[in-house]
Amino acid sequence: MMNNTQNTSVFDTIGLPRHLTWAYLGVLIFMMGDGIEQGWLSPYLIERGLNMQESAFLFTTYGITIALSAWFSGVLAEVYGVRRTMTVGLVLYLAGTVGFVGLSLPELNYPAMLCTYALRGFGYPLFAYSFLVWITYTTPQNRLGRAVGWFWFVFTGGLNVLGAYYSSWSIERFGHLNTLWSSVFWALLGAFFTLIINKPKKEEKKTATVQEKMGELLKGITIMKKEPKVLLGGIVRVINTTAQFAFPVFLPLYMYEYGFTTTQWLQIWGTIFSANIVFNLIFGFVGDRLGWRNTIMWFGGVGCGVTTLLFYYSPQIAMGNYWFVMGAGVLWGALLAGYVPLSALVPSLVKTDKGAAISVLNLGAGLPVFVGPAIVGLFFGLIGSQGVIWILAGLYFVGAFLTKFITLDNNAKTVSEVE
Repeated sequence: MMNNTQNTSVFDTIGLPRHLTWAYLGVLIFMMGDGIEQGWLSPYLIERGLNMQESAFLFTTYGITIALSAWFSGVLAEVYGVRRTMTVGLVLYLAGTVGFVGLSLPELNYPAMLCTYALRGFGYPLFAYSFLVWITYTTPQNRLGRAVGWFWFVFTGGLNVLGAYYSSWSIERFGHLNTLWSSVFWALLGAFFTLIINKPKKEEKKTATVQEKMGELLKGITIMKKEPKVLLGGIVRVINTTAQFAFPVFLPLYMYEYGFTTTQWLQIWGTIFSANIVFNLIFGFVGDRLGWRNTIMWFGGVGCGVTTLLFYYSPQIAMGNYWFVMGAGVLWGALLAGYVPLSALVPSLVKTDKGAAISVLNLGAGLPVFVGPAIVGLFFGLIGSQGVIWILAGLYFVGAFLTKFITLDNNAKTVSEVE
């Protein structure tokens, strides 16, 4: 009995929902499989014959399906259940991966690549973002900031850290295509922990009529008109990771100009998000204490705007010094975690329809996968990498300004102050 009390107190202290521990691990592993190619696929495709615009358009198409899937993941999880929605995401991810890696990529069949990579994009938002609904409905409000901090810890840890480090090791030993094939194994292993090993409280059966289900889906759209602050939160969420998905499209080639190899770039990218996942947890605590909005506005918005510019200019400032560039990137990655409290703030803006609010937030999480590459594709040929980086930095400053207007009742710092 004493051991259970001690274990419970440890989980409470770190803010990790004990009943979802195995599911968190599963999401980490699944996202590692999804993130295997993120840091190197664009330069690999360009090396094989695509141009920058074609590569950017491929990622843009992929991002569109991610955005659509992310948008409706919250309400789909409410209507059909979290487990069922996550299972559908797994199936779509596997089907898209097999089509992309097995059928279209070896022959560099560009139309087929667009279709199969887009299909793959439907997968991970349904799997990962539906899990946020699970967290939001089963975690006490006074620990919600830390719980979503843990979500972004495992999400980013898999997508950007383990995926980058694993691929930097795997590519040299197994090659690019076999590395992509291995993502199937990691996705299945992650799903095993999340959907089979994890034993949450039994979900209620969904008995809604077809009309009621359609009404729930429409709430993912109408809530933005009903609750303008939720719309603002969605816009800020787009800004949050637009640079994260724009950087891999053009920064590796920019870094090559200063002598950085693919392995070095992947190590830098992985280390950036190693810092990010640690600060995801730190800013979960900071947000619960200093206020969600203030944390997002100053650490996230202003901090990322400044460090985006520093990261880009660091190879020029330090004459290609590896550690200086690494340090500048790590600083950007740490402050990127300043947006973590947004996942607690936006659902707390509404008393009901939290799934719809989360869907708007998830749309904001999915759109950067489309918006980031689209910015590169539209502006790289006109204003070059330097112009693109200033656009990305400017978006962070705009986001900081918009965050000023995302307020809780009575201008409270967190929802616990409202209650």
